[in-house]
Amino acid sequence: MMKRRFVLFAVMCALAAPAASTAWAQMAEPTGPQSGLPTEKLTIITRDGKRHDFTVEMAIKPDQQEIGLMFRREIAPDRGMLFDWGAPREVPMWMKNTLIPLDMISMDEQGVITHIAENAVPQSLAEIPSGGPVRATLEVAGGLAEQLDIRVGDHVENVIFTK
Repeated sequence: MMKRRFVLFAVMCALAAPAASTAWAQMAEPTGPQSGLPTEKLTIITRDGKRHDFTVEMAIKPDQQEIGLMFRREIAPDRGMLFDWGAPREVPMWMKNTLIPLDMISMDEQGVITHIAENAVPQSLAEIPSGGPVRATLEVAGGLAEQLDIRVGDHVENVIFTK
């Protein structure tokens, strides 16, 4: 009788394990792009005075920042996502589950661009460094920084930066 219960228990566990691991994976990892983030205006002013206006989704909470632009199939050239880290710190990024190349633009507390990682490789797990302590990171379509001639030292205007 004891042996029969053990066999029954083992069979039940074997049948339940795939369902449990699938449920856990679905809870642990998003399966589609996040939506409903607040948006703000952001302007990049290049050293020659040109102004490039964007509408950016604001990723402020850790769970929003963890998902970022994952699962997006496209991003308009005047859109992006701004990750507000709250205070300057080193922030390594990655491209897990990100389907499109991105430029990652890092800024200090005054909104001065301090580092640009261009054309980050989709779905790569390689760490992309922030280039030092940063207040925020802007993600835009890959190649846009070069196209708009955005460089380190250019200035970003947004509500999170001190005047």
